[in-house]
Amino acid sequence: MYGARHESQEDKMQKFTPTRRTFLTAAAAAGAGLPAAAHADRIATDDFQFEVQYTNEEWLERLTVEQYEILRKNGTEWPGSSPLSKQYETGSFYCQGCGLKLFDSVHRVRLDKGWVFFRHAEPLSVLMDIDTEANYSGTPGNERTLIEVICRRCGSHLGHLLRVDGQLVHCINGTALEFRPAAA
Repeated sequence: MYGARHESQEDKMQKFTPTRRTFLTAAAAAGAGLPAAAHADRIATDDFQFEVQYTNEEWLERLTVEQYEILRKNGTEWPGSSPLSKQYETGSFYCQGCGLKLFDSVHRVRLDKGWVFFRHAEPLSVLMDIDTEANYSGTPGNERTLIEVICRRCGSHLGHLLRVDGQLVHCINGTALEFRPAAA
């Protein structure tokens, strides 16, 4: 249409991105208490290169606004916002960023906290990183360190390794995953 203004990806992202305070309030209400990560895109070093690398513009073209916010900006989805949080069908879970198989439903854990939980990842599929949230509660000097789970192939943020209800689990954003049912 002539004269119609289309929203850019940046415009859409500004509408989607919740503030840390609103997220923490929602997470506390859900009983999980997960803060959103604040650091920017992961940068490969001379010592380590991710197999799949795209420019920021290419990521914006490949992913939805919500996927970009989670995978590339280390965001956290709202509890229960992904249909995968309540889906327990047999199958496999793949990275939305690069298609690497990350998790299998045999390792799925049923926790009603609003995210997707697994006991184990597929071998050699994820890496762990240190995710430090300084002053996330607004209290000076308050610091909480989390273990971040990232895709080994493309470096996308998936979630965190946490102790939930006494179990050490991968707490994963459903938005970061593509589910493929097992063949019948």
